[in-house]
Amino acid sequence: MISEKDILNAAILIVDDQEANVILLEQLLQEIGYQHITSTLDPTTVCALHQANRYDLILLDLNMPGMDGFQVMENLREKEDDDYLPILVITAQPGHKLRALAAGAKDFIAKPFDLLEVKTRIHNMLEVRLLYTKLAHYNQQLEQEVQQRTAELRESEARYRSLIELAADWYWEQDESGNFTCVFGPVGEMLGIQDHASPGDSAATASSGWNEVEREELLARIASRQPFLDFIIIRVNPNGSEQKVLVSGEPIFNQSARFVGYRGVGVELIASHNKPGSGS
Repeated sequence: MISEKDILNAAILIVDDQEANVILLEQLLQEIGYQHITSTLDPTTVCALHQANRYDLILLDLNMPGMDGFQVMENLREKEDDDYLPILVITAQPGHKLRALAAGAKDFIAKPFDLLEVKTRIHNMLEVRLLYTKLAHYNQQLEQEVQQRTAELRESEARYRSLIELAADWYWEQDESGNFTCVFGPVGEMLGIQDHASPGDSAATASSGWNEVEREELLARIASRQPFLDFIIIRVNPNGSEQKVLVSGEPIFNQSARFVGYRGVGVELIASHNKPGSGS
């Protein structure tokens, strides 16, 4: 929320070629309690003043010689990237009100001044302007936090993948339909997936040698979205040697608890050999 103190501390610029009007508005604003009031009789200085001070409200007279209020608003739009130019126009001509709003003004004050109307319109417009500024700052901060968090997640993911590659011989990821999206090592060969068979293996022999009971149990756990830890599966190679691997995996769920895939790792176990003279 915007407090009354925030409103009274807002930066205000008065632009009018008539010094009497400037003095009247300054006195009125000072009596209300506004703390930061600037004024100019020269409309050609408005853009530079606004760029330097970023006013929360510009009280702009429309009828000025040399450069009228419409030209001032056009110059501000060309030089500013602010979507909300805080311009409150002052005019004695009713026909200029709609034109001024179309040119970018947010509200207007009619001459001769109704002091209560002036107070109310200035207060209301400042409240809207400060809310808009606060929202813009919040969105900017939120965007920065999102970018920072995204960078942290990417760095964390990179570290995770690096550790996985160092700690495991095999690594794989699947989407919710069971399609492999990331594979390191002979995962397809282990599961009997032709697309991921090792070079030189035919479709008929890609999964040959693996213990079918163990392989089917592993596939069943994956299909039922169950996690598994240190699951051992054995393969007998054509030369009679035995290959044993240790695999672990887990289902992946998003923040809405919806299943989105699977990931797992595997390490080939090195068979231990009895040393001569060990007695076993």
